[in-house]
Amino acid sequence: MSSAGNIFGRSLSFPPRIGVDGRLIWSEGENNIRESLIVILKTEPGERIALPDFGAGLGRFLCESNNTATHARIKQAITHALTRWERRVQVESVDVIADAADLSAALATITYRLVATGSRERINVTVPLAL
Repeated sequence: MSSAGNIFGRSLSFPPRIGVDGRLIWSEGENNIRESLIVILKTEPGERIALPDFGAGLGRFLCESNNTATHARIKQAITHALTRWERRVQVESVDVIADAADLSAALATITYRLVATGSRERINVTVPLAL
């Protein structure tokens, strides 16, 4: 295992994939953290029996208007979930805006620092909403 894997952890890749050798592919380093963030953001509370509070619950915004009030609640849900469930990162900012390419969605840009190295990273997540 590489030193990055030791610092950041190692788990099955997400989404699960099979390598050319027929074995499951593992995720390490910064990729492992990025995949973990996506899992948290795409999970609804109650989906995991052993962790009923796990997830950001972004699906609850599906029938909400694409406006600043909804964007503020999305930002709060993302910040709370990532702070609670992914301790390998420190969330620096969450910016939520209407997706210019899809008016029935909001685009969340999450900037975070890797706790182990201080390196700054960024991911984007689309949150489906109503028109």
